[in-house]
Amino acid sequence: MEHSTVHIGHKVKKLRELKNFTQNHMAQELGITQSAYSKMEMGESEITFHKLERISEILGISLEDIASFNEQMIFNVMHNQTGNGFVVNKGISDQERKLYEDQIRLLQEQNDYLKRMLEKVLEK
Repeated sequence: MEHSTVHIGHKVKKLRELKNFTQNHMAQELGITQSAYSKMEMGESEITFHKLERISEILGISLEDIASFNEQMIFNVMHNQTGNGFVVNKGISDQERKLYEDQIRLLQEQNDYLKRMLEKVLEK
């Protein structure tokens, strides 16, 4: 087992989690079993270049972004005196910042949608 396989699989796992995708979703998109997909993330099986290209398409990010992703630069969730609950490590890349901003925007849109649906239900 190659160290780079483990490393890229770990990066794919973290990026998948940021996109809020399940292993099952990724496996279905790739046309493989969830177990086979899990083995790729764990570094127990090789991620071929073709599969990595497809993974990047599913995640909506470039191969370069996967390769350069550094989980040590992600947001640290903690309670602090400002009350916002987030501390950003210095050095976060523009690509990583965009991933987080996209995730936050998606969650806000979902929240707004659910609020509107709840208001409609409560009006009846």
